[in-house]
Amino acid sequence: MIRVLVVDDDYHVAHVHALSVATIDGYSVVGEAQSGAAALELIASTTPDLLLLDMYLPDCTGLELVRRISTTSEQIPDFLLLTAARDIDSIRTAMQLGAFYYLVKPFTFAALREQLHAYSAWVERLTQAPEASQQDVDALYSLRGAQPRGVTKARILEPTMARVLQIVTSSVAPLSAAEVAETLGASRPTAQRCLAELAKNQLIDLDLAYGTTGRPQHRYRPHRG
Repeated sequence: MIRVLVVDDDYHVAHVHALSVATIDGYSVVGEAQSGAAALELIASTTPDLLLLDMYLPDCTGLELVRRISTTSEQIPDFLLLTAARDIDSIRTAMQLGAFYYLVKPFTFAALREQLHAYSAWVERLTQAPEASQQDVDALYSLRGAQPRGVTKARILEPTMARVLQIVTSSVAPLSAAEVAETLGASRPTAQRCLAELAKNQLIDLDLAYGTTGRPQHRYRPHRG
């Protein structure tokens, strides 16, 4: 379960974000904060994995809060900016400080869900092995919305695609398209399309299992480099 702290100066906005996060599988909200000071206290007491962070807080900016966290907290959470700030300097600084993504207000619930699905897939990928090949590194960066050199069509941020990646990477055994479709709650062709695209971009691996009929069955597992 990914633990989320929502930080926004507007109580109502923070609560809406919290309610949205609570509807997404694999996520729980550990608190809401309306200031940088309150956020620091909640980070110390709840140890969240991810901050949903506004830029404009009454006592500091969201990016100033990130800097404070890095000097005062033993465990530094990841963060995703949810903000009306559109200036390039803010966006560039957020990237330099390691923001997972930057959503400009107003945005839809679907846009937030998309990024949270991508984040959970990214976390799954990080926990697979203590070391990474260049392909693994490229895949990790693609999930953060970057486009590494030599990687084409690797931004797996579309909600259904990210969910399929999460299903495959969290499974202990290779899965067929039918099994993925059942877990996804979608049609087999939809699951097959996503699986083929993920395998093409080397985010998952395709295994061919031969049965008694001699025809191979396609099964998919996490990419191992």
